[in-house]
Amino acid sequence: MAGAPGVVVQKLTGAHREEVVRHLLRLPANDRRLRFGAPMRDSSIEAYVAGIDFAHDQAFSILGSDLELWGLAHLAPDAERDTAELGLSVDWSVRERGYGNALLQRAVLHATNRGYRALFMHCLAENATMMNLARRAGLSIVITHGEADGRLTLGEPTQAGALKEAIQDQFALVDSVLKQQYGWLARPRSLEKA
Repeated sequence: MAGAPGVVVQKLTGAHREEVVRHLLRLPANDRRLRFGAPMRDSSIEAYVAGIDFAHDQAFSILGSDLELWGLAHLAPDAERDTAELGLSVDWSVRERGYGNALLQRAVLHATNRGYRALFMHCLAENATMMNLARRAGLSIVITHGEADGRLTLGEPTQAGALKEAIQDQFALVDSVLKQQYGWLARPRSLEKA
């Protein structure tokens, strides 16, 4: 169960809140409904993002060359049950590239390394993309009343898993810096008068 080759997944912090809002607001109305299980107005998305506790939750993204979020995973742990719930979205313009799988795998690695016993995903049963992704990732799925709940039992944390996550974090940092520098270099410059 590996992510798409060459896809770099970044960890987000509270400093990325505006980028998360922009990503979710770009989702068409039906994608918002499929992601959240109900229609979502702009104000509801803004309230949802404002409520993300980056000190407790973890968010991951795939950044485009323009540093916009192409994909987002929000991992919300439930420490009392040693579980975590995952929500995913991928910008419609970059689907079918393995980004959803890469985000899912990164969230699984993080949750496993934190000692969570299980990962949960909830979606509408009509969300064929998420249902296929969940099945391919090995989640057991139960469908009731038009909604689907997926569960993946996580393994024990290992040193190898911790090392893998640390390496991915460092690679993501380098990727982000390179994209920022490329963006800076690609900006049109005004000609200075002599």
